[in-house]
Amino acid sequence: MTIAARQRFQLGLLLGPVTLFLLIFFIVPLGIMVVTSFLAPGLYGGVEWSFYPDNFGRILGFANPEFEEYDPVYIGIFLRSLRIAAMTVVATLVVCYPAAFYVSRLPDKWKSFCLFLITLPFFSSLIVRLFVWVMILRPTGLINNALIATGVISTPLEMIYTDGAIILGMVYVFIPFMFMPVYASIEKLDWRLIQASLDLGAGPIRTFFRIVLPLTTPGIIGGSVIVFIPALGNFVVPAVLGGAKVMMLGSLIEAQFLSARNWPFGSALAMMVMAVMLVLLVAYVIVSGRRNATAALTV
Repeated sequence: MTIAARQRFQLGLLLGPVTLFLLIFFIVPLGIMVVTSFLAPGLYGGVEWSFYPDNFGRILGFANPEFEEYDPVYIGIFLRSLRIAAMTVVATLVVCYPAAFYVSRLPDKWKSFCLFLITLPFFSSLIVRLFVWVMILRPTGLINNALIATGVISTPLEMIYTDGAIILGMVYVFIPFMFMPVYASIEKLDWRLIQASLDLGAGPIRTFFRIVLPLTTPGIIGGSVIVFIPALGNFVVPAVLGGAKVMMLGSLIEAQFLSARNWPFGSALAMMVMAVMLVLLVAYVIVSGRRNATAALTV
């Protein structure tokens, strides 16, 4: 056996189990969902094996009225989910960007401690942490009781079961996902460039937009993608902090599979979410490739 053949054999042994695992538990279920999204829903749940594109038409508006009726509520839920996910990305970035700068300037021992604090919430159950927010935001919760006791308000504020409560919960959950990529980019900053810019009279604001922001853009884009994708399809946070008043895509998909038993329509909704995620990932890869190519040409 030649060296090249031996290397291919060793690579096959290493990658074979992982490839088989992904094929069985990722590719095959994904393929089943794609096929199911184009099938007709059964009368009492399940599917009927006939081609039925109206699952997507029910969402996008080209459903055959003989079989399905277009309801704008679904596209409204889709747009609301996009808006909440985008606002979550912006809010997490506003919180994490200055925090990452602060942590990056600390001594090494304090850096490790702060990074540990960022990951500390993962040591407890997500449901437990979200119900703590319910106790804080409800009409008889900590915030309303404090405001009433100090005379700021006379009647409780409606904070729970709103879009704001969901965004707050999303930000709380996804802060580590934004912080780590942003922190990694800031750690790679060459502070000599910043000092040189200031010495040449650029000023703090111009230095930030011309030096700091372009150099940390990869971390911002990476963190935004990592936060946006799970925020778009999340159903735990909307279920706990949104209740029945705020419906998002994740909650709608879960209801179609478990309550309505309309598996084809639930699969079509899930495929639309995956299509948005795929577009974002492709855009991220293209932008990253162009930035790397530009950097290589500059060097």
